Amino acid sequence: MRILLIGYGKMGKTIEQTALAKGHQIIGKISHSNTQELQHYTSANTDVAIEFTHPESAFTNISYCLSHGIPVVSGSTGWLDKYEDAKTLCAENNGAFFYASNFSVGVNLFFHFNEYIAGKMKDYKEYEVAIREVHHLQKVDKPSGTGITTAEGILASYKDLSGWVSDNPEEKTKLNIASEREPDVVGTHIVTYSSGVDKIELGHIAHTRAGFAEGAVMAAAWLQGRQGVYGMKDMLNL
Repeated sequence: MRILLIGYGKMGKTIEQTALAKGHQIIGKISHSNTQELQHYTSANTDVAIEFTHPESAFTNISYCLSHGIPVVSGSTGWLDKYEDAKTLCAENNGAFFYASNFSVGVNLFFHFNEYIAGKMKDYKEYEVAIREVHHLQKVDKPSGTGITTAEGILASYKDLSGWVSDNPEEKTKLNIASEREPDVVGTHIVTYSSGVDKIELGHIAHTRAGFAEGAVMAAAWLQGRQGVYGMKDMLNL
């Protein structure tokens, strides 16, 4: 594949290494220093774009790709208030858009098990559910996209909770997501069910970014020849 990287931070560099090792071609690298060069890429010279940027730029980048016939895989978080707009734009342009808050196969199995366990635990009111997420100091959004997806998987079963809240455990009507930022942490997500007598935990700890990059390149290949909006559940048949 001819891959355009939009975002060339830690994830972008890891994706580059993974893609090249699999025999793909990196035809361009867009970062905050050369954003104007994005206009040089179209469906004629690009098979797919892989977009990992910041919340304030993600939707602009995704919109450009969809408007110019470039299939786009995005892992940016913090921009999902525009997600429905992206879906509409994808449909209007008969485009291909793949979004995931986390591309790790292991994390998406974690999402799957999380939903299953929540469906069982909702009947045991003595257990209070909470989420904890830990990332590196450079992560700008809080809570993490993976933390939010985890919360949504729980809230689908916990109808007595009115949504999620960030770092406010005193708000008992909502699911609390506690966020921590520490040096050199790739990504840790833990769901805890606590009662007066015991505690149940489901967790995922990433050791490297390689799993995220593998999943993103896999998604880019899977998206070839498809139209519509997709996610990891579609690719992994979960």
